[in-house]
Amino acid sequence: MARKILIILFFGLGLYYVFLFQTIDSSLKMVFKLLPMILLIALAYLTKVPVKSRYYWLILIGLIFCAIGDYTLQWFIIGLSFFLTGHIFYIFAFRSTNKATTPLYVKIVLGLYGAAMMVWIAGSLFQKVDTVLAIAVTAYILVILTMGWTSFRTGSIFAIIGAVLFIASDSILAINRFMFEVTYAHELIMFTYYAAQFFLMLSIAQYFKISSKTEIKSVQ
Repeated sequence: MARKILIILFFGLGLYYVFLFQTIDSSLKMVFKLLPMILLIALAYLTKVPVKSRYYWLILIGLIFCAIGDYTLQWFIIGLSFFLTGHIFYIFAFRSTNKATTPLYVKIVLGLYGAAMMVWIAGSLFQKVDTVLAIAVTAYILVILTMGWTSFRTGSIFAIIGAVLFIASDSILAINRFMFEVTYAHELIMFTYYAAQFFLMLSIAQYFKISSKTEIKSVQ
């Protein structure tokens, strides 16, 4: 029952922040931005799994670092560092699994996409002689694409959807910040971001089911 209430609150507050952002008082905007993530952290912690595996804890820690990144993103490099750390924990979570392999076409698509984004965005920053930011953005692109790549190891469709949505959210954010103004940027960035984190939270229970089925088959 408590979990259902938290999910309803997450969707209500998340959609409110995404689509009614302009109606929120400026002093409360950060509060409303963080509340959905706090609810997701609580949902992840309350996920009912008989054994709280390494995957469980790594996803939970990743959510916490991303929530801190939400707050500190007002100081861009600091926020980027916290998000980078959150993604690294997600990568560790995905790498702790080995239920499937990443298809070759996914590797090719992610590789080409990453190369294009680095040439376009990081290249533009290097041309502006903003070297520190260019290096930070390059590192971030590499890490988030690695997260997308390794998400396929879980065999969890929720983990994969979450990783892909995260790549989409961060791509829109980067384009809007460094290249040109994206129409409905706030709505697109935050909707895909909250959705990504929600699916990553859901992947905890799904991965446990996948893992349990694998163990049963190996015993048989």
